[in-house]
Amino acid sequence: MDINRWQHLMLALGIGGNPETYLQLIAAYSESHRHYHTGAHVDACLKHLDQVRLLANHSAEIEIALWFHDAIYKPRSSSNELDSANWCCSFLMANEVDAEVIARVHQLIMATCHNVASSSNDEQLLVDVDLAILGAPENIYWQFEDNVRKEYKWVPGFIFRAKRKEILDGFLQRERIYNSDYFFQTLEQQARINLRAAIARL
Repeated sequence: MDINRWQHLMLALGIGGNPETYLQLIAAYSESHRHYHTGAHVDACLKHLDQVRLLANHSAEIEIALWFHDAIYKPRSSSNELDSANWCCSFLMANEVDAEVIARVHQLIMATCHNVASSSNDEQLLVDVDLAILGAPENIYWQFEDNVRKEYKWVPGFIFRAKRKEILDGFLQRERIYNSDYFFQTLEQQARINLRAAIARL
């Protein structure tokens, strides 16, 4: 979560540097209960975005959505995406960003709930970026699974295993895990290998 990248994004959005909000985001992603949903996850997402930036309709909107999409993360809460989206939109409103942009960014962050089909090109790209970890090399994927378990260490093992299997199988049952051709061609096969292995381990 590089300050220079943040400042470049602020310029792309036509607003001031907002160093205070940058520091607030750094603090949020550094909370002690986070093991996967950290600044490292945001950095990984931004690197994936750079690979498909030219495919986006509004790449700066996707990027600000990625900075904020897990900004509020409480494992016991069911409103993390909404709370994160609201924080982002309040920030954009305070900086007098156009209402249409704010509405699109809100929808982008809500797409990371992963419970409905993405309805726009940019939503599909953002969701694919967020799910890129599923198609990571095996050693990185297993660290991801271990970190998710740490974030839910308070959940009894049998409940966690049942719920995690349900979530992973939901992705596996999709016709395509990745909407964009780029991620489908580069990550789909490995993602299915990883998901099957994770389900078997559960």
